[in-house]
Amino acid sequence: MVWDDNQNRCIGELSFCSEMRSVRLRRDRIIETIANSKGLCVVSQGVGSLVLVCPRLQKGLVRIEHYAPKRSKFIMAHDSRIACFTLLQDGQLLATTSTKGTLGRRGVDKTKIYSLAFFLNAQWLAVSSDKGIVHVFGLKFNSGSPGSIRSQCASEPHHSSLSFIRGKVSPPVIRCCKRP
Repeated sequence: MVWDDNQNRCIGELSFCSEMRSVRLRRDRIIETIANSKGLCVVSQGVGSLVLVCPRLQKGLVRIEHYAPKRSKFIMAHDSRIACFTLLQDGQLLATTSTKGTLGRRGVDKTKIYSLAFFLNAQWLAVSSDKGIVHVFGLKFNSGSPGSIRSQCASEPHHSSLSFIRGKVSPPVIRCCKRP
């Protein structure tokens, strides 16, 4: 079912010939994922920019599709499998987490990262986990060349734990890279 919050009603239904892992919607596109077991896929929502991100079969590898210039880019984001990722609304910034890692971890227990979300033009990145906690990290932007965006937690782990939001969420390394 496709629900329109503005009209407060169902405006359509989607049916597929095979099992779907995930579906992503834009005003102008419907993207379905079938080949990756977690259904990992994210698409930019900004007007005029269509960027799609999905994992590759090789662990840690992410595929980025820029549809306007018809370019593909592959990034080796992690040494272990991708857990989740998110895009800034305009597709300019990507954040990823892996199934293993210590940069975004608090404490000694193993934690599964469930979701990521950018806030306020990427000043903050929220990370939710299976522990029922949301951590919020401040992101630092360096002036200069593309690729100069980094998470504070990547270089200053002792200063980056801005974990000021705590709450129940339903049922890792953080890297950011700027689109060229």
